[in-house]
Amino acid sequence: MPTVHIMSVIGSAVPAALRASGVLACWYLVREGEPITGPLTSLKAAEHQLKATTYQLEA
Repeated sequence: MPTVHIMSVIGSAVPAALRASGVLACWYLVREGEPITGPLTSLKAAEHQLKATTYQLEA
């Protein structure tokens, strides 16, 4: 089964649209080094998405 991780990015790695609205960090779920979600604006959201994704992968 593929492993999914939370990856955080900061500064210039944050998409321009988010930086323009004041977001300085964001999080992605990644599998085998490739993002599988769009940028998430909180770690809590990323953790919630990770639980949902892990559940789907195990089903």
